[in-house]
Amino acid sequence: MISKLPRWVWAGAWALAFVAGIVNVVGFLGFQHQAVTHLTGTTSMLAAAIASLDGAAAMHFAAIIGSFMVGTVFSGFLIQDSTLQLGRRYGIALLLESILLSAAALLLDRHNLYGLYYASCACGLQNAMVSTYSGAVVRTTHLSGMFTDLGIFLGHTLRGVPVDARRLRLCISVISGFLCGGIAGALAFERWTYATLFIPSALTAATAIVYGLYSLRHRGFTQP
Repeated sequence: MISKLPRWVWAGAWALAFVAGIVNVVGFLGFQHQAVTHLTGTTSMLAAAIASLDGAAAMHFAAIIGSFMVGTVFSGFLIQDSTLQLGRRYGIALLLESILLSAAALLLDRHNLYGLYYASCACGLQNAMVSTYSGAVVRTTHLSGMFTDLGIFLGHTLRGVPVDARRLRLCISVISGFLCGGIAGALAFERWTYATLFIPSALTAATAIVYGLYSLRHRGFTQP
């Protein structure tokens, strides 16, 4: 059971899910029609490419997976912990994500595949950055776990088993953020195409600044 979740966790989870929703829908609507915020489908496409002996496709899908992993390595190096704690280096990680997304926008506008790799790296960085808080697994770039938890909560409710209300609210928050981001991204893509990625880039930079100011006001949580 989650004992409590500070306001910065609620706001941050929704905002980052919104960012991921935009990034993923741009990947789907772009010239490669490629998801970049999660790796399940990409791994399946890699398997299919290997089975059909399509070396170029296999290298491409492997590069997307590898880029995501590089992002998680960046996160692990910067934050050095798997538990959310105010005062850790989230601001730096968010600024790096902002830079990666800006680079992705510029590259994808030229139909350069490296834009997908930069976007995937940004998503890996974000997903690893937000890992756990008070025993709750928090993921903001994919929804399988969140929908699984919702189903479990529904089953518990039908059996009369107590439900963790805060965990339920967290699931709904992440799902709604990702969905709203996808809608906003799709609408923006119709007008600005790949420049749409400058929106999540600006949002992550703004979140980094707000987070930095917030943490400075709460000196009780110190950076290691």
